[in-house]
Amino acid sequence: MELIENIDQINSPFKNAVITIGNFDGVHKGHQSLFQQVIEKAKQINGTSVAMTFDPHPLKALGISGPPLITRRDQKLELIEQCGIDVLLCIPFNMEFAAITAHDFIENFLVNKIGMKAIIIGADYSFGKDRLGNVDLLKTEEDNLGFKTIVSPWINNTDSDLERISSTRIREIVSQGNVDQAMKYLGRHYQIRGKVIKGRERGGSQLGFPTANIKLHDELCPKLGVYAVTVETTKGNFWGVANIGFSPTFGDHIFTIEVHILDFNHDIYDTRIRVNMVARLRDEQKFANIHELSEQIKKDIETAKDILEKNGHS
Repeated sequence: MELIENIDQINSPFKNAVITIGNFDGVHKGHQSLFQQVIEKAKQINGTSVAMTFDPHPLKALGISGPPLITRRDQKLELIEQCGIDVLLCIPFNMEFAAITAHDFIENFLVNKIGMKAIIIGADYSFGKDRLGNVDLLKTEEDNLGFKTIVSPWINNTDSDLERISSTRIREIVSQGNVDQAMKYLGRHYQIRGKVIKGRERGGSQLGFPTANIKLHDELCPKLGVYAVTVETTKGNFWGVANIGFSPTFGDHIFTIEVHILDFNHDIYDTRIRVNMVARLRDEQKFANIHELSEQIKKDIETAKDILEKNGHS
């Protein structure tokens, strides 16, 4: 995949460009379907599949407090590349870009600069200054500018023909701790990323369960509690149990994300790890003493093993 991060990098139009545009936060099943439609249409006309997204999120660029992102920039780019798109435009969104009228955006940018021959978008997509651009405007410009507008149908949750897959719904699910449900919308487990930092160094010495303490990279944090997880590290992939919260048994009221990685004995301080949230096991709770907490952790580990095995994780 060719990544273009500045409009000035485009020296000439792409061959028969088929494009889709959006924030694509989460790169969920709806987005994935959109990308596949773009790829298929590009094949039909011997063209180039193109996706356009923005950084930062337009709401944040306009000084509006936007929702917490499901996928930060690095993960979003990785996931779009995995979908097989030829070219990804990750355009800096600023006040100057926001001031471009919808008509100018279509003619000067999409058609003349990118070489658009077809655009595939959702029915409610809007763009341009004051968000006055929409499907109707695109269709009125088709014949004059020589491109085709294709409206993509909504993709629904596999459990319901009525519930549309959306980034908003995924945020709700993750925030509620229902990470097992997120798989149905994302097509993968919800993942948090972060650097392993020095913690309070009591997991191994006091509890008998050493933990990797994570400085969270992501904006969207699952509900506080204990989770069965898989962990991607520089030393390989492992099973684990994660605690998200304030460790109430210790009473120091410091927010942490701690991951006990099973059958693991490596130094991974200052490295980045990825934690795939498979299932929520329980709420965080305060125990009478460290011994009781340690006994509960043993039970959590066995429960997590059962869940991970049933989920087919090797």
